[in-house]
Amino acid sequence: MSRSPSLPERPRLDLDPDMTPSERLAALRNHYSEVLRVNTKLQQQLNTAEQRQEKLTGRVDHLQRENETLKTSSLYVATAEELLDEGVVIKQHGNNQEVLTEVSPTLRETIDAGDRVAVNDSFAVKQVLEAETDARTQAMQVEQRPGTTYDDIGGLEEQIREVREAVEQPLVQTDQFDVVGIDPPAGVLLHGPPGTGKTMLAKAVASETDATFIKMAGSELVQKFIGEGARLVRDLFELASEHEPAIIFIDEIDAIASTRTESKTSGDAEVQRTMMQLLSEMDGFDDRGEIRIIAATNRFDMLDRAILRPGRFDRLIEVPEPDPTARERILEIHTREMSLDDVDLGELAADTDGFTGAELSSLTTEAGMFAIRDDRTAVRMKDFQSALAKVRDEDGSAGVPIAFA
Repeated sequence: MSRSPSLPERPRLDLDPDMTPSERLAALRNHYSEVLRVNTKLQQQLNTAEQRQEKLTGRVDHLQRENETLKTSSLYVATAEELLDEGVVIKQHGNNQEVLTEVSPTLRETIDAGDRVAVNDSFAVKQVLEAETDARTQAMQVEQRPGTTYDDIGGLEEQIREVREAVEQPLVQTDQFDVVGIDPPAGVLLHGPPGTGKTMLAKAVASETDATFIKMAGSELVQKFIGEGARLVRDLFELASEHEPAIIFIDEIDAIASTRTESKTSGDAEVQRTMMQLLSEMDGFDDRGEIRIIAATNRFDMLDRAILRPGRFDRLIEVPEPDPTARERILEIHTREMSLDDVDLGELAADTDGFTGAELSSLTTEAGMFAIRDDRTAVRMKDFQSALAKVRDEDGSAGVPIAFA
């Protein structure tokens, strides 16, 4: 334990009666300087003591809180099943034991049937808990909008129009649908080869609309334990209903919506249970409200017919490989920030037959890398030709087995 610092000696002033006025003034000045020095030292010691007191006070408060926590008994989570005149019927989680217990009048006004509550060892309701939510579904909500816009997508004008009609217009022009007397499309399924812009379409929707955007991959719904995937689907749609209007984007939906088989394995059965929960949420008994669904898949042929019927996905939009005109537009988009030196994008579009939008983006990046390799800032036609040869070589070597000596 540290000792308190010793106090400085108190300065004393002894004046000789025989001193001249000048000597007396000099003595007073010296005494005043000594008093200031002692005062400064005392002030420093006081500041140090106050800081130590503040630190010790904080530690005491922390220890007191810990002590109170240790003396407080644990509470158990239960569900209020029914409200009666005699009290509340609760069901404790874990053992499903139902108990009729009393509750204070103040708490009773805030409890509804189905609420989660905390009870003590005597089953007395101590507080009302917030609704249970899965942290995984909270993480799926997009907080920061992506920077992709419809202007960043080339060659898909018809697909963009259909997506906007099915997703955006029902959220912003609800009265128009009521006047016409039709229900808006329930969902949009984007299908086509990889790299054709399906996910970019969803990003553009998220960027252009003010609705809550929730994204997830189909594989995230495939869970290990029985019923966990179905619960995640329920939580996902509950999150969307709490933040209406909302858009749910499910990428690679074929992970859970493939054609059902007679397989008896527990894994396949769990995937099918999850899909049936998804079907129920998409077109179930209850009104879904202002929630729109976008899904994407590369394997349209694998999807179960039940998920493709009208009422679940009313619009099946194919996103094909780009034609020469679309490829030229895509190249214009990916090169608009580049310094080009006599580059014929039309010729490049004609030479890239079979390329998808993602491959064209990779082509422009490789061309820029060839320019940087030659210590140039402008990208030339020969850079694109070299990049095209490199990309084709990489595609041709894909899938070739490695030969071992």
